[in-house]
Amino acid sequence: MEKKIYIETYGCQMNVVDSEVIFAIMAKEGYSRTESMDEADIILANTCSVRDNAEQRIWGRIELFHKQKEKRPGVIVGIVGCMAERLKDSLTDTGKVDLVAGPDSYRSIPQLVRNITPDTPQINVLLSHEETYADIVPVRTDKNGVSAFISIMRGCNNVCSYCVVPFTRGAERSRDPGTILEEARDVFSKGYKEVTLLGQNVDSYLWKCDARTVTFADLLESVAEISPELRVRFATNHPKDISDDLIEAMARHDNICKHIHLPVQSGSNRLLEKMRRRYTREWYLERVRKIREVLPGCGITTDVIAGFCSETEEDHQDTLSLFREVGFDYAYMFNYSERPGTLAARKYPDDVPLEVKTRRLNEIITLQNELSLRSNQAEIGKTYTVLVEGPSKKNPEELCGRTGSNKMCVFPDKVHKAGEYVDVTVTSCTSATLICRLA
Repeated sequence: MEKKIYIETYGCQMNVVDSEVIFAIMAKEGYSRTESMDEADIILANTCSVRDNAEQRIWGRIELFHKQKEKRPGVIVGIVGCMAERLKDSLTDTGKVDLVAGPDSYRSIPQLVRNITPDTPQINVLLSHEETYADIVPVRTDKNGVSAFISIMRGCNNVCSYCVVPFTRGAERSRDPGTILEEARDVFSKGYKEVTLLGQNVDSYLWKCDARTVTFADLLESVAEISPELRVRFATNHPKDISDDLIEAMARHDNICKHIHLPVQSGSNRLLEKMRRRYTREWYLERVRKIREVLPGCGITTDVIAGFCSETEEDHQDTLSLFREVGFDYAYMFNYSERPGTLAARKYPDDVPLEVKTRRLNEIITLQNELSLRSNQAEIGKTYTVLVEGPSKKNPEELCGRTGSNKMCVFPDKVHKAGEYVDVTVTSCTSATLICRLA
């Protein structure tokens, strides 16, 4: 009987790629992917440790997975990814987890599975300075066959004081550009019309071999040159590293989407220093100015943390004023969540009361909703080429797709299908969506 593997993926887009890598590794062992936990021989959760609530959710899922073991003895339950790396033995100590594998040990999963007995759960959380899974062709898990994620690097060297990623994903290492281009050509040949190049900090991508040096700007242009019909996106940028070369490379290619995700985290120089972000408010605003000068209409989105250690009302107002000055199209906004093992957890008290964090976060959200609405209202009457992703979630009679600046469009259309380019004109909007008609 065919063996099946089920994976639930949590957290960032990079975890989506990692799940696709695991599916590919296990396919060579005779396991096929299933979307039904009830028929799976192996049940995995691919986890994120960036925020505490992400981890707390996984503990609840472990209980649910264990019920499958009770119903079907022999089912293997595993936790992989960042939470596996961070918590290690405490996961198997529950008696409900058979396998724990960190982000650099996915190749070992088949052997770990073979070694599992009722009394011997298996763990491999060794970090690597070389592993990039460059030779593995991921099993694509997207349903529309339009957009594919491609990992270009792993790990992070920045060690921001609040961030657990360097401890769970290890040191930064870039992937051979030849394998990246090969993967991009492969997905395009299979009908995909969009690729997103992923890294914790894509701006620090750097490949050196003999006399050859490839920067992220070089890599991005090479991928864009595969075909003008292939849209290229990327994430995430770091304000201290985003270069003029990258911005100018984007301007040279129409198929490089004009959207930059540029996490700011705080508008206060005092807190930026405490966060170890290694740029100032002034530097950040200068980068935004450069982007808008070279790439008019480029979408700019961000991340922000409310209530970081010792944040004052003045610091908070600095963040609000930076949001007003930039006018972000969208933002991912969170309360500060202390993560064990980070510099902030060791050195700085988490001293902003929850009610103050919540109030400040709500003020940021309210402001960003206003900014998003204002940004979208400015699009009314304009015509854009969008790549159809499929039916709208709210109305199956409508299709949806994104502009190059990453704004979601919905429009009535019974002719086109996912993977086609269509021109639409914006007729109205909400703070989250452009309402359109076919041009």
